[in-house]
Amino acid sequence: MTKIKRTLVTTALPYANGPVHIGHLAGVYVPADIYVRYLRLKGEDVLLIGGSDEHGVPITLKARNEGITPQDVVDKYHSIIKQSFADFGISFDVYSRTSSKTHYETASEFFKSLYDKGEFLEKESQQYYDEEAGQFLADRYITGTCPHCHKDGAYGDQCESCGTSLNATDLLHPRSTISGSTPVQRTTKHWYLPLDKHEAFLRQWILEEHKEWKPNVYGQCKSWIDLGLQPRAVSRDLDWGVPVPVEGAEGKVLYVWFDAPIGYISATRELTPDWEKYWKDPETRLLHFIGKDNIVFHCIVFPSMLKAEGTYNLPDNVPANEFLNLEGDKISTSRNWAVWLHEYLLDFKDKQDVLRYVLTANAPETKDNDFTWKDFQARNNNELVAIFGNFVNRSVVLTQKYYNGVVPQPDELQDFDRETLEGIGVFAQKTQEALDQFKFREAVKEAMNLARLGNKYLADTEPWKLIKTDAARVETIMYVALQITANLAILMEPFLPFAAEKLRKMLNMGQVDWKLCGQKQVLQTGHSIGEAELLFQKIEDSEIQAQLDKLQASKKANEAAARTANPAKENISFDEFSKMDIRTGTILEAEKVAKTKKLLKLKIDTGLDQRTVVSGIAEFFEPETIVGRQVSILVNLAPRNIKGIESQGMILMAEDADGRLDFVAPQSPVKNGSEVR
Repeated sequence: MTKIKRTLVTTALPYANGPVHIGHLAGVYVPADIYVRYLRLKGEDVLLIGGSDEHGVPITLKARNEGITPQDVVDKYHSIIKQSFADFGISFDVYSRTSSKTHYETASEFFKSLYDKGEFLEKESQQYYDEEAGQFLADRYITGTCPHCHKDGAYGDQCESCGTSLNATDLLHPRSTISGSTPVQRTTKHWYLPLDKHEAFLRQWILEEHKEWKPNVYGQCKSWIDLGLQPRAVSRDLDWGVPVPVEGAEGKVLYVWFDAPIGYISATRELTPDWEKYWKDPETRLLHFIGKDNIVFHCIVFPSMLKAEGTYNLPDNVPANEFLNLEGDKISTSRNWAVWLHEYLLDFKDKQDVLRYVLTANAPETKDNDFTWKDFQARNNNELVAIFGNFVNRSVVLTQKYYNGVVPQPDELQDFDRETLEGIGVFAQKTQEALDQFKFREAVKEAMNLARLGNKYLADTEPWKLIKTDAARVETIMYVALQITANLAILMEPFLPFAAEKLRKMLNMGQVDWKLCGQKQVLQTGHSIGEAELLFQKIEDSEIQAQLDKLQASKKANEAAARTANPAKENISFDEFSKMDIRTGTILEAEKVAKTKKLLKLKIDTGLDQRTVVSGIAEFFEPETIVGRQVSILVNLAPRNIKGIESQGMILMAEDADGRLDFVAPQSPVKNGSEVR
């Protein structure tokens, strides 16, 4: 086995068309920072690499809508994102961007290397072209009527109403968002990465050699591989991005999914002339911290790119997290249903560690989790203030009061003292084991258990009472308490860097080493400590209510906007309505459609027959929870092929102002096939 000398940690590149929110922090950046800080405390050679993803159609759309250039858009949001990460202590060694000169050079070289080796397929296809604008149209520059739900305003890649993934050529009545004209189809050439060529390698490398990966990561990879991989385009017709560096590719750029992960390499090149040591030396370990929506790119696509190039290391682990919801609802940037990092610090000044702690203690490590402001308040008041902060404050205040801030000489240790000192090592070891396994929720819990141990020790020994009758005993008690406090200053540093730094200053510890963590004597007898300062402050109900009110205001604004944007449609005749045959039915089977976020494949008993229907409801319902549900189904809708599945009808759903869906169904069971009139 190759000896590991260094670790390269990358974090998913946030998209520079808006600020970052707590979902980003919980899913990617706090876990990565915790792990890197831990390795640094151990004295290991480690780099934390990050940057902004600045190419792609959404950037150009935002620029067009705001009347500015794409560069203006990414300059604005790159600055906001970078500052937010710095404010929350995400300790990047470099935070770069994919619009940099170094990135353009690196991405071009990478493409050219694969191109020269014959690793790409060249294919011609039909794509929409705007004759008035004189350019090919990316999927998001085309809108039309969804062929599935028949709602207008569907995009060329997806219908936002029913969630169906589309090809632009599927749209009815397509039109260009640039000129408003009807586009025509023209032939265009693109380059494709043949993922199917790497399928056998990926099956062996992931499914056989990396069974230790998190089950949510391993499971998603297995699903993709088992379904069979297909060639994926690495170029597109667009004027914003890294130009494809070969002849005959004018007006084409690298597809953002291909270009973005190369940003990890270009950022490392910007940081150090020894960048190849971190990317190509077999003694370097590569780790990707990402959210679940990026698993396929970092476990299937990027490794295939690296394997095809031939000189780069493959990732050793990809500890991806699931999604974080907010107050029981999916975080949505478009609906402003989010807690934005730059706004949080305006309302909770100097409380970065509170949010870091809550997001770690409630991290969506193996399943989606929920952030609530009440839980945020409870964890701050009942854990950070009442346990950690209270113990530290007592230890430092009593030492100042009884010994003028000097660590006392312990008298004879009793069994309880020895047991408590042994506990330091136990919790330190448990924290380290959890960190090594990327189990950050468990790790911060064990670190907080050390503070609980200290609180219990002081509560049981009551030195403030004993000082009057047994001063020698108090010297021992305070010595033990201070050793716990010093250990906490080390143990909490990866999780709560601001509080840990403040505590180290109180204790006059200076820089510390993880090797000290768990030791029974970190502070020597005679060492002087400073004055006590509160590490955390109680959060009042009024502060939490203000946040809930802010979210409620966003909800009301969305409802008002939805009413304006979704007025009643024009009247239809009774004859037109009577053509629709809507029946009651029961869902017999349900499963997710592979490689889609929103689609479920349903088997429905309509009373007339049993048929398959593809429905865009996967974001709101787990398959196993809807089996047996009665639904209303339009049975005479013409069959439609969706993702290779023939969908025979459409179930009726109600969509509220927040975009949430629910079934239109009878209030009490009725016979399948009953007509809905």
